[in-house]
Amino acid sequence: NRWKSSHKMKPGTIHDVVDHIDHIVKVAGVDHVGIGSDFDGVSTLPAQLEDVSTYPLITQALLDRGYTDQQIKQIMGLNLMRVLRQAEQVAKQLQQTTD
Repeated sequence: NRWKSSHKMKPGTIHDVVDHIDHIVKVAGVDHVGIGSDFDGVSTLPAQLEDVSTYPLITQALLDRGYTDQQIKQIMGLNLMRVLRQAEQVAKQLQQTTD
């Protein structure tokens, strides 16, 4: 498309990704941050984050910025697990009310 060819964007970096995490933490809190691992369906990926095997680089960048082990665990999956568990509880409650 003409717009894309006239507006070349350089790929993001791991530091850009962590900048976004920092922003979300500041706006919503660490309890509301999660990272997806679906790397298909996008035209470009940040440099050094070509696939899920590079997740340790995110962990190291978060450590370098002062995140605690617990906060990193939350960002890397515990928050998602909590939300899915809560969604399952709501689904069970709704199912019981319709039975």
